[in-house]
Amino acid sequence: MTTPSTVRVGSDDLSAVGRTAERSGTGRGAGVVGRAALSLVQVLTTIVIVLVAWEIFLRVCRLSPLVGKHPAAVWTFLVTDPAAVTHRSAIAGGLGVTLEDALIGYVIGLAVGVLVAISFTLSGMLEQVFLPVALIVRSIPFVAMTPVIVLVFGRGSAAVAVISGLVVFFPTLINMTFGLRSASSLTVDLVHAYGGTRLALLRRVSLPSSMPSLFASARIAVPGALVGALLAEWLATGRGLGSRMLNDGTTFQYTDLWASVVVLTVVSTLLYFTVGIVESVVLARFGSANARRS
Repeated sequence: MTTPSTVRVGSDDLSAVGRTAERSGTGRGAGVVGRAALSLVQVLTTIVIVLVAWEIFLRVCRLSPLVGKHPAAVWTFLVTDPAAVTHRSAIAGGLGVTLEDALIGYVIGLAVGVLVAISFTLSGMLEQVFLPVALIVRSIPFVAMTPVIVLVFGRGSAAVAVISGLVVFFPTLINMTFGLRSASSLTVDLVHAYGGTRLALLRRVSLPSSMPSLFASARIAVPGALVGALLAEWLATGRGLGSRMLNDGTTFQYTDLWASVVVLTVVSTLLYFTVGIVESVVLARFGSANARRS
């Protein structure tokens, strides 16, 4: 009859384990730095491509210098002009209001989209009843819906939240509905075989498998929330950078208009890639946590 052998763990073994953990932590830190550096390179590359496309567009379309402003003119307006500080302060003031408006729609649209997608996953009847309604509403142009929204919710923050939130809500709903059903059928069958409820399936399988879709929705929602906020400012509230750009167009302040567009584009790009960095970090840690639990 064999007897279990005694396993002795010495100091060398513990040191090896410690070195392995340290290398693992260092590797994760280096991975985060690498992803941040890659995102920075992507941001700079995007900016260069936009600048080149901007210059080509103006030259091909041969726009009047009164209307079409080249990158050099915008750079002078924002940086080297004697009144550049005043220009930047005015644009920054409007941008702060627009970012606040966009944040309201971003949070509300993303949260409601996720919750509705979860309810569709838990109840097929809800999906059959309300998903066609959502698709019909989405087919209506937001410009046509805005006057009705203003009549119902007024011209304050509530209208901004509804308009910007709707722009974010629909892509989030579609992405999350798909993501919550992207789990392996074998995993789903295993949960059912062990008597797992729909809530257990949602918590243990569907939600973890939908994390990439959630972050994809979060990235797509960044420019969507900004567009929704600008639309609300143009047509409803009369404040923020959206209203300022509208006034610039009617008063022939085209350099200020182009500068506002440039600032919005840069901010949107930076926010988009920031969410991408957060996505990489969270998914990496999420995967490591799953590996440890398994």
